[in-house]
Amino acid sequence: QVQLVESGGGLVQTGDSLRLSCAASGVTFSDYAMGWIRQVPGQERELVARISLGGGREYYADSVKGRFSISRDSAASTLYLQMNNLTPEDTGVYYCVAQSRYKLGYAVRDFDYWGQGTQVTVSS
Repeated sequence: QVQLVESGGGLVQTGDSLRLSCAASGVTFSDYAMGWIRQVPGQERELVARISLGGGREYYADSVKGRFSISRDSAASTLYLQMNNLTPEDTGVYYCVAQSRYKLGYAVRDFDYWGQGTQVTVSS
């Protein structure tokens, strides 16, 4: 059974940093590209960051480029999202997602497995 368990969300102030973690189990971690999708109330879900199977290629949404950094630890089957200089516009639920190595895409629908999500709230 595939499980993606996020942690690290919380309430912070503008300009603060947070580091999200996602522990994966029930999958061969190296067989999956990984990502973080954000759900902001009233808006469509958005892929904010994606990292390739081997970690050599990263993608960031324009809204987070230069502030967020995605990484993965294959030995620990864990995905990270370092978020710096947070703003209220970053408030939302962040989902850890996994994409089979046989797929390629950057749309929300292209991801096979989802975690339960972790809430990030940035106050002004």
